[in-house]
Amino acid sequence: MRTMRAGSQSIAVAVALVAFASAGAAYAGFGQPSPWQTGLQQADTTEMNAIIAFNDDLMALIIAIAGLVFALLVIVMVRFNKHVNPTPSKRMGNRPLEVAWTVIPFLIVLVMIYFSFGLLYFEEDIPRADITVKATGHQWYWHYGYPDHGDIKYASEMLPDAARKPGQPRLLAVNNDLVVPVNKIVRVQVIGADVIHSFAVPSFGIKVDAIPGRLNETWFKATRTGMYYGQCSELCGMNHSFMPIAIRVVSDEEFTEWLAYARRQFAARKTPVPPSETATINKGAAE
Repeated sequence: MRTMRAGSQSIAVAVALVAFASAGAAYAGFGQPSPWQTGLQQADTTEMNAIIAFNDDLMALIIAIAGLVFALLVIVMVRFNKHVNPTPSKRMGNRPLEVAWTVIPFLIVLVMIYFSFGLLYFEEDIPRADITVKATGHQWYWHYGYPDHGDIKYASEMLPDAARKPGQPRLLAVNNDLVVPVNKIVRVQVIGADVIHSFAVPSFGIKVDAIPGRLNETWFKATRTGMYYGQCSELCGMNHSFMPIAIRVVSDEEFTEWLAYARRQFAARKTPVPPSETATINKGAAE
């Protein structure tokens, strides 16, 4: 009876945890993290939608397998404990059962490999791009360039608390956003200037390492205008957590206007020098 009660309590706890995780997924934010969020951020690209679908299907499979194993353990504890079954069985093996618990997990892994490889290929196969941007990781800021639109190059650093405007998230807002048009395929070329960084934007489903001396690529196609935030996802030094990524998705007309502004504001800079407030920003971030 004590064993049955313990098993029932364990099942109740497992169900509560699953319900909590499912409820938390509803708190996933649009373009940025949300308070008490436990699920993935809302998707805004085909890649992220595919990642979320794969994650949900895989989680359902994991829960089913864990539930089956847990149920089998409960059955074994109840039916084959010392009090109920004082004389243990002397059976040495069961070949069909041994074959089943070897073949079935192997088939499950094959199914997981099939769908995961398809998703990886979809992410790595970059379609014909409408616009190319280059992101260079520095300690500790990003430098962006638009090779398809002349000599537009500028640095993007985290805003200190004193410089943030209402509505701008702490530790994610920057002084110069990466601006791209909506419903356009954007190819992102990523490289590191000093150490290994990682360019990651959760709502777009992209994450690629920025390695010195090696040019990596990824892509996305945002379907809604708005602000999307990410961060460097590689331990790149003491200010690693103060190296955000802010991408502003705008309409075609707004992007054309921004290009004209960027050519006047940034094209004259010949070297990728960070803004003059670099020291102030890093000091505020460290505090």
